[in-house]
Amino acid sequence: MAPCCGKFYVCRLCHDGEEKHQLDRFKVREVRCAACSTIQEAQQTCKECDVKFGEYYCDVCHLFDKDKKQYHCQPCGICRIGPKEKYFHCTKCNLCLATDLKDNHKCVENVSRQNCPVCMEDIHTSRIGAHVLPCGHLLHKTCFDDMCITGAYRCPLCMHSAFNMKEFWEDQDKEIAQSPMPTEYRDTTVKIICNDCQAHCTVSFHVLGLKCSSCGSYNTAQYGGLIAAPAVNT
Repeated sequence: MAPCCGKFYVCRLCHDGEEKHQLDRFKVREVRCAACSTIQEAQQTCKECDVKFGEYYCDVCHLFDKDKKQYHCQPCGICRIGPKEKYFHCTKCNLCLATDLKDNHKCVENVSRQNCPVCMEDIHTSRIGAHVLPCGHLLHKTCFDDMCITGAYRCPLCMHSAFNMKEFWEDQDKEIAQSPMPTEYRDTTVKIICNDCQAHCTVSFHVLGLKCSSCGSYNTAQYGGLIAAPAVNT
């Protein structure tokens, strides 16, 4: 029973899709058995006919579900799909991450409490998994995949490269080497800031890309105009 409106729904998502408010899963106190219609305290098995409401039941979130190796994460405050041994809770990021990311990701404090910068929907309680970018920001996995399909390669928040771009930069090097600038621009330089390493550099101007002299990235932004080469006295 939804404590907010006193109506029975199969799940909170069904409730939220029908009503103009959201169900607080933590305040659910009563359920009604679909087999015998007995209204009773929220629990895993019907007290009247012994029907099991779900293979998995959490008495905190009041989640009834098939067995998907779920576990309740106390710091996250919600249930996660496991198995638990394949995940750990990062206290700084404040969410559960795959164990292969332990000591192998950049922490951003409370990052999961921010909405996905692509779809602007919640990440922390979403049933869609989160993808951790090299900069530490999060996207829904599906949003990251869509972003890659469109050719976008940068974090929507900080503009850092969203994945390893080494091969792309090497291809860019070859293309620039094969495309020399006209004589009048050959010694022209520009000032840039690198979105990957944050270095400020003065580099050779080229219409195909401006390479960071610090880390080799082409994920850069120009500021200011073209700087012409000083005149040579003859």
